[in-house]
Amino acid sequence: MRGSMTGKIIKGIAGFYYVHDRQGQVYACKAKGVFRKKGIKPLVGDNVEFTILDETDKEGNIDEILPRKNQLARPASANVDQALVVFAITEPEPNFNLLDRFLVMMEMQQVPVAICFNKTDLGEEGKQQSCLEIYRESGCKVYFASAYKQQGIQELLGLLRGRTTILAGPSGVGKSSLTNLLQPKAGMETGEVSRKIRRGKHTTRHAELFCVEEDTYLMDTPGFSSLYLEGVEARLLKDYFPEFSRYHGECRFGDGCVHVGETACGVKEAVCRGQISQSRYNNYRLLYQELKEKRRY
Repeated sequence: MRGSMTGKIIKGIAGFYYVHDRQGQVYACKAKGVFRKKGIKPLVGDNVEFTILDETDKEGNIDEILPRKNQLARPASANVDQALVVFAITEPEPNFNLLDRFLVMMEMQQVPVAICFNKTDLGEEGKQQSCLEIYRESGCKVYFASAYKQQGIQELLGLLRGRTTILAGPSGVGKSSLTNLLQPKAGMETGEVSRKIRRGKHTTRHAELFCVEEDTYLMDTPGFSSLYLEGVEARLLKDYFPEFSRYHGECRFGDGCVHVGETACGVKEAVCRGQISQSRYNNYRLLYQELKEKRRY
């Protein structure tokens, strides 16, 4: 038995927590019962102190969970610096409503987001520019990549370096293919896209961290096809669309304006002038109505 070491939980399955020792070794660890008694559940991304019980079989015990910088409910994780959400620029066509839901969810948890549109080798001319225009004022950096042609990978590596990043997006957009390029040892399954239904076979089944390089971790998550916003009131939804904030002062009803049915609304006028994306505003209205109806029931 060796003394206590520090590491990071990269995966949790069936009561075992797999701890990366930051030197290339991974140990299957059990968490002490004291955590359960205290109501503390170890999370992917937790920095921990652990004791090695068997060096040959790489087994150990987690002794202590070190203080968390942050803790996310979805996906359940800790010590996250940013999120990278991946959508295909085509095949399948990007679902901007789903993308905006993800951005709101991350904004609620105060996690910075970068957007990557993959499969640029398949996109029509002008598609990149139209995607960029929609999200130019959203507060998110926008990247374009082609996993197939291995383009845009160095730019993404620069974004990831020195950070722990959630990688998220729907199935079939090439997330696992990008992960394989960013960290070849990740060994992700890369389900082929069916020509008939233009959808990817399911690949990632649980949240898992991969060490890309020193102090650089990438968390792949299961693909999602829908997201329901929880824990936000309809009247506060506007606060999670950063591009709205500069126009609040131009609204007749000030901070009380929800930018939907009011007259003399600075946000609606900014949409008309093209200063706020029509797509983003349309999705805001749809989400607002959804939250309002949800409250009613």
